[in-house]
Amino acid sequence: MKQFLMTTALCLLAVPAMAQTRVGVSMTSFDNPFLTILLNGMRGEAAKAGTVELLAEDAQLDPSKQLNQVQNFIANGVSAIIVNAVDGDATAAITRAASDAGIPLVYVNHPPAELDSGMTKGTAFVGSDERQSGTMEAQAACKLMGGKGKAVILMGPLENHAALVRTKDVEDNFAKPDCNIEILEKQTANWNRTQAQDLVSSWMTAGLKFDAVIANNDEMAIGAAQALKAGGISMKDVVIAGIDATPDGIAAMKAGDLDITVFQNATKQGEVAVQTAVKMAAGEDTEQTLWVPFELVTPENMASYDK
Repeated sequence: MKQFLMTTALCLLAVPAMAQTRVGVSMTSFDNPFLTILLNGMRGEAAKAGTVELLAEDAQLDPSKQLNQVQNFIANGVSAIIVNAVDGDATAAITRAASDAGIPLVYVNHPPAELDSGMTKGTAFVGSDERQSGTMEAQAACKLMGGKGKAVILMGPLENHAALVRTKDVEDNFAKPDCNIEILEKQTANWNRTQAQDLVSSWMTAGLKFDAVIANNDEMAIGAAQALKAGGISMKDVVIAGIDATPDGIAAMKAGDLDITVFQNATKQGEVAVQTAVKMAAGEDTEQTLWVPFELVTPENMASYDK
């Protein structure tokens, strides 16, 4: 019996433990609701894989802090790195550090500056084509407005690629002959609900009158709705549009405060980012750019996104 137990124990010791893939993750901010969904998508995929350990850090909107986090991941010998970039124009140093260390790097959601010019070998990007989001938002708003009227735009941070592309998409579509919408103001509210509420309130106090608020994300759209309601404006009199279709965004649409949003599948982006990082860490070939499509959400189809 003792011999049997000893033999069994030796056999168990001989079975190699499943290899653990350690992935460093640097997020722009832990306080952003959309990015929380993105990170939870990564965590869900890691848990499903069972062999992936995520080391998540909050860059707190600081590019220098994000670079330091990446350097620490490299020093700790992670298998791969995922970065949700604070500033797309400040990614060169991050890419260089990971490349020099021979560690696979996956940017997620916010593309690096080198996306258009050609990314370094060992680097990938997972996200959604922002040219779709602003275009879907603007065209849907134009339709609701009957192709005429005045609008204001709430922008994300000016260093953020998504904010710049979404805004340009709206401007380009509103300037088309069949959608002659005048843009009265466009200012940044940094993806933030409170900042958006304050900005829209200041516009109203200054006597600005508009038919639509076009926001780069749902949080700012919700802030705009709060400002308008506080000012006694009926939600039926102003078109309010956002992007991301977050749970809060869908709740606002159900309440009649949001007319349009565009679903950006943050969960899927997170899942694909982890899948790509793991494949690259294992030496497998992957696409350098992996797109997750946007989807238009209106009151007519919002039930499909109410999860």
